[in-house]
Amino acid sequence: MPSKRLKFAVDDMLGRLARWLRLFGYDTFYEPGTGDAELLFIAIRENRKLLTRDKKLAERSGKIGHLVRSEFIGEQIKELMKVFKIKPVIQYTRCSLCNGKILPLKKDFAKNRVPPYTYMTKEKFYICSGCAKVYWEGSHKERAEKDLKRLFNENK
Repeated sequence: MPSKRLKFAVDDMLGRLARWLRLFGYDTFYEPGTGDAELLFIAIRENRKLLTRDKKLAERSGKIGHLVRSEFIGEQIKELMKVFKIKPVIQYTRCSLCNGKILPLKKDFAKNRVPPYTYMTKEKFYICSGCAKVYWEGSHKERAEKDLKRLFNENK
């Protein structure tokens, strides 16, 4: 399980990395269009590690900043595993879209929010506390794990 204290703020150039960090359960601020000064302010205020591909921003952010060196997502994840000891295990505790917490949802409340077949065939549903997206157990977890393995095998 991810460290409760390890949180990230990610710049515009690392959107895919932000999505994966959220899938791993890490609290990750990522909002496209956020300026460097605001991103740095958020990282300081919320005690987050600032991840960037911008050398100048990394230098300005001092100890809280980290310059992500690779442009390839698999290499980026490996770098964070080494530097921050992150664990690349799919958790589904954070929404990959908005970073909200994923919470259990009673089946009755999911009825009008999911396809009828899904409602009839699934028992467990979850909802994002931020954007209200409804999730359910399905093949997407296996696909994400398969994608992760593929990413680790790229660019060897």
